[in-house]
Amino acid sequence: MGEHKVSLLSNKKQMHHFVRQLLADIRALEYMLENNWFESGITRIGAEQEMCLVDKKTYKPAPISMEVLAKMKNDAWVETELAKFNLETTQEPRELKAKCFSLMEEEIRLKLDKIKGKVSKFDAEVVLCGILPTLRMFHLEMEYLTPEKRYYALMEAINAQLEGNAYELRLMGIDELLIKHDSPLLEACNTSFQVHLQVDAKDFVKMYNIAQTLTAPIMAIAANSPIVFGKRLWHETRIALFQQALDTRSSKYHMREKSPRVSFGNGWLQNSILEIYKEDIARFRVLIAGDIKEDSGKLISKNQVPKLRALQVHNGTVYRWNRPCYGISPNGQPHLRIENRVLAAGPTVVDEIANTAFWMGIMVGMADEVDDIREMITWEDVRDNFGKAAKFGIDSNFTWFNDEKISACDLVLKKLIPMAKKGLKKRKVNQKDIDKYMGIIEARAEMHMNGARWQLRAYTKLMKETNRDEALTCLTASIIANQKKGIPVHTWKMPKLSDLKTYSPSKMLVEEFMFTDLFTVRKDDIVDLVADIMDWKSIRYTPVENKDGELVGMITSKLILNHYINNKQNNGKTSSQVKDVMDKNPPTIEAKDSIKKAMKKMKEFGVGCLPVVKDKELVGMITENDFIRISNRLIERQKS
Repeated sequence: MGEHKVSLLSNKKQMHHFVRQLLADIRALEYMLENNWFESGITRIGAEQEMCLVDKKTYKPAPISMEVLAKMKNDAWVETELAKFNLETTQEPRELKAKCFSLMEEEIRLKLDKIKGKVSKFDAEVVLCGILPTLRMFHLEMEYLTPEKRYYALMEAINAQLEGNAYELRLMGIDELLIKHDSPLLEACNTSFQVHLQVDAKDFVKMYNIAQTLTAPIMAIAANSPIVFGKRLWHETRIALFQQALDTRSSKYHMREKSPRVSFGNGWLQNSILEIYKEDIARFRVLIAGDIKEDSGKLISKNQVPKLRALQVHNGTVYRWNRPCYGISPNGQPHLRIENRVLAAGPTVVDEIANTAFWMGIMVGMADEVDDIREMITWEDVRDNFGKAAKFGIDSNFTWFNDEKISACDLVLKKLIPMAKKGLKKRKVNQKDIDKYMGIIEARAEMHMNGARWQLRAYTKLMKETNRDEALTCLTASIIANQKKGIPVHTWKMPKLSDLKTYSPSKMLVEEFMFTDLFTVRKDDIVDLVADIMDWKSIRYTPVENKDGELVGMITSKLILNHYINNKQNNGKTSSQVKDVMDKNPPTIEAKDSIKKAMKKMKEFGVGCLPVVKDKELVGMITENDFIRISNRLIERQKS
């Protein structure tokens, strides 16, 4: 959940003080490692469950987290997240043995049920998904930031590092997303199921390198984040979105390399966990300071275990997909953990626990079979596999040990599931748990169906039947309905529009219904070009924009007709450039305006189309035909 008592670095004195504490923590950690202070011989597991809150009628984000938490003051296991429409719970650490996985599943269900009970009082629902399908750009403006000091400090600190003038998302899958945003709150798109595995300090290097190698196949079989803002992108879009949401770098003419704060890493771990912490301190400037009073050096001199809070604050602002973690066990001894951050929330709790058991089983099983994984596969192949898994998920093809080429499903079925079963048996995990959770992973691979592939198929089907907003709403409603059934995703049926009992567009906003795939022209183009484009594409309105994408005019079929009539009357001497024919000051609307306002404006100006603009930039169009489609769908629903 991160450190709560943090603040911006207001001056150099504060910066220098915090950096000295950070360096002292590194020295203290080094001393504890050299002198074998760390707990060993026991393996604990833990997890953090992130979730989205959505309106019960519209299935759009419900920014009610603070109100919900006010009713759960005595529940320390539930906390805020970055956005007001997210919450997070932590699960109790438990040893990797016996019924640890079924007990974790039961714990998560009980906590979710309690949250759902509180959320329902606000006419809202809880949904587990990597990226909420109904999320819109306007849900990521600063008004949706959770009103806590640590979040404001983090946003301001990241913004201060921004080299360009905006954060950019550039992603291509089935569709393409190319947008700018003015804050790193884009990060709030992502919700995860973060899993922790305690490892012995002496084994950390070996286990961390194994974790890095397993990231790709684990992500491929568990992917659950393919849709952002109605665009079908990567199977696990969280990977690219998180990096780009916090990427303060700008492109340069030279080839200097600068690492993003969100990364997979730059090479194998060689000797110690200290390499990671030292690299992160060397590469990334301190963003925020903690309210830290402990002196780790003095505590070490007294044989007392420090919390290393400065190091933990800084570690919390560098986002490795396999993150090293330091903690103190109930017996007072320090311990080390690997936090797996690639798993998306959902599709159901049982799917999440299956992913967890699979990962932990292979971690243990592979550690028994492989002495040094660096001798089995190159770092370059591990990193390449990571990128493939994020993009293609369960459809990936990997380079595996000894340069073997293998599909994700074959790798899971033929090599990793048997290894995971051995690892779990070694840890004396209950056989019923092993059969249950490994059976889910096996069925997923055999049926070639995980959360990402289900969402892509379902959304593509729905888009052929209705508009984008209703398709996304129906998709989200279906996810929630299946989660309530508690059945694993490979058994889910394709959703039907008839399954969506009520459809109430959240605020009937222009953004929800405008189309963005536009055909535009420039003012110096010839009118014949516009006429042909409108004829070819069967459109009645063509926006005119400049080289910066700003709206400068509008051409309509009526204007085109008038042009040709005038041209005939003037014996072909009428100007044939767009700038002489276009409406130079067409009425416009903004994406956040209501459909009602757009309809009123169309009636007022006597037009059948409104360009949608933001700060003069053309971002979409809405026409009278869109209103007809909206009305028809609502009428059809009333009849049914």
